[in-house]
Amino acid sequence: MGRPFGGTIEETTRQGGIGVNIALVTGASSGLGAAFIRRLDQQGGLDEIWGVARREGRMEALAAELRTPMRSIALDLTKMESVEALRALLERERPDVRVLINSAGFGKFGTYADMTLQETADMVDLNCKTAVALTAAVLPHMGRGGRVLEICSSASFQPLPGFNVYAATKAFLLRYSRALRWEAAPRGIRVTAVCPGWIRTEFMDVARDTQNGRTVRCFPFALRPETVARRALRDSRWMAVTTCGLPALVQRVASKFLPHCFIMACWEGLRRA
Repeated sequence: MGRPFGGTIEETTRQGGIGVNIALVTGASSGLGAAFIRRLDQQGGLDEIWGVARREGRMEALAAELRTPMRSIALDLTKMESVEALRALLERERPDVRVLINSAGFGKFGTYADMTLQETADMVDLNCKTAVALTAAVLPHMGRGGRVLEICSSASFQPLPGFNVYAATKAFLLRYSRALRWEAAPRGIRVTAVCPGWIRTEFMDVARDTQNGRTVRCFPFALRPETVARRALRDSRWMAVTTCGLPALVQRVASKFLPHCFIMACWEGLRRA
């Protein structure tokens, strides 16, 4: 059973971290992030797993399940000072980051008129700004054979009315990941954009918590988070983009050949079903 330790940045700092092989997973307290941590633990080969999320209690409970020691780092990644604090911790301890999984993110159902300015800004900040800043902070601590998994979405393949801002943030992250893969390749680091469809997590509950949470009503072909984590980690060894399932793959291919206005019209019918 893994040894949980952590809390604030100050509480997680310890001696002897130089050269320790770690995986760093954001959004670690539940859903897909927790599924990635469990899968990494099963695969073995790591000295520690660092989990980053706001809910420390949930991370501590997860850590108690694991064989690999897990460090629970309680941070609110919507705040850039949290990214800076994590960067400083990496500089102090200088671990060898073998895997980075940027799983922190959220979406909100609704049109431009349904969401508050704060919801919109937080979505853009967490899904885009934080993901890029955190990746930039981690890459100096990653060597040959390291892997970066940016959790995008099949929503990134086309515009989605009623899910507009979320889809746009994931489109940004997809393009960023594709270009970063080329930039990091000379160092032997592989970057993968993970673009699944619906996943059975708390995501839907958070997304519905808006002024018009019924904007999207249908969630076909939803995958288990464990399935996505397993396939994404497997595919990240050689693939630039993984959809983790056939429906999202069909969506990806269709978006290359069909006009976006046609796809949006189909989406309008599906989301209201």
